[in-house]
Amino acid sequence: MAAFVFVLLPFAAKAETVARWVQLGPGGAAQARVLVTDEKCPAIEINGAQIPMQERAAPDAAFAVRLCSADVPKDSKSISVMGAALPVPVSAPQRILVLGDTGCRIKGSTVQACNDPTKWPFPALAAKAAATKPDLIIHVGDYLYRESACPADDARCAGSPSGDDWPAWNADFFAPAAPLFAAAPMVFVRGNHEDCPRSGAGFLRLMGPNTDAHAPCAHLAPYAVPIGGVTLAVMDDADAPDQIPDLRLLSEYRADFAALAKLAPEPLWLTVHRPLWGAVTGPLGLTVGGNATLIASLDRDALKPVSLMLSGHIHAFEVLNYKGNVPPQILAGNSGDNLDPAPTDLSGIDLSGQYVTDGLARNAFGFLLMTRSDKGWNVEVHNADGALAMTCVFANGRVDCPK
Repeated sequence: MAAFVFVLLPFAAKAETVARWVQLGPGGAAQARVLVTDEKCPAIEINGAQIPMQERAAPDAAFAVRLCSADVPKDSKSISVMGAALPVPVSAPQRILVLGDTGCRIKGSTVQACNDPTKWPFPALAAKAAATKPDLIIHVGDYLYRESACPADDARCAGSPSGDDWPAWNADFFAPAAPLFAAAPMVFVRGNHEDCPRSGAGFLRLMGPNTDAHAPCAHLAPYAVPIGGVTLAVMDDADAPDQIPDLRLLSEYRADFAALAKLAPEPLWLTVHRPLWGAVTGPLGLTVGGNATLIASLDRDALKPVSLMLSGHIHAFEVLNYKGNVPPQILAGNSGDNLDPAPTDLSGIDLSGQYVTDGLARNAFGFLLMTRSDKGWNVEVHNADGALAMTCVFANGRVDCPK
């Protein structure tokens, strides 16, 4: 009787899309990016035509997923990959979602309760924000706060990954941001948590505007994203120390500020992570603020083409109208990480030599929705649960909010 030998072969794991999104880069160029578990990049369907995606980064020990990309033509009407639709960029977005500082902080003895949705609301907040149906989403930076391992037996963050690798990036940003990715194209601003000593390599690999995902971690030059009558001037101030100016960086930031006037026609919205002048309650209850490195680099004429400044870094919602020829500032750093205290009324304060004529701070988790109007922009301030807290108006060189 013949003997038969059966060899059991392992079944190939089903390829899946781990994350997919569309982002806008220099010149407003749109690019679809997809993270997959497959051995090769999938095809993307744009306007009904199948186009092979290019590999941006192969899996490695830290990022065990394949990153693929494809340029999206300006006339695109439909985009899908592996059966899932992606949002199509629009030339003049009418509804712009702004949020930032979304990650959950684990650093040494400082532990945010990542497993408590009331203490780290970003997953639920992202879903509520996506439900506002924006045409564009601006994230003003700081995506990854899980720098240290969760302390043993600490239920607040039990099971959390940490470090500049895919498990931490996925837990802190990509998994909870899935509703945002499905809602609208993204503009990613680099935060100080994405500087080179921390998570800069991961940021540049996954979301950076750089063409080479493996280029050495470095400062990014400013770039323009036109959004229909307005241009976002996206500037990388990740490595600019707040309190003591870094003299080695002054020439770098002087060049960045000088470049603003050449990026695009006015008006510009200066879109950065660290604000030039933002307010926070410091030691002894004093209100302090202002980035020493940026201020030391600034020729005030550099802000002439700027009509609005958008940033995060301080974990609050803030509106600041300044004395002199300085554009108003909106801070949206209140979308996930531990909140920072700041006075409710910011009128009349001095921030590192810059006087605030009037303004306010709101110490609550949330996000902003900016909607075009005939007179300017309505700025809806939403709580983390999506409830509308107030509506401000950006027009005529000011941001005005109800008293």
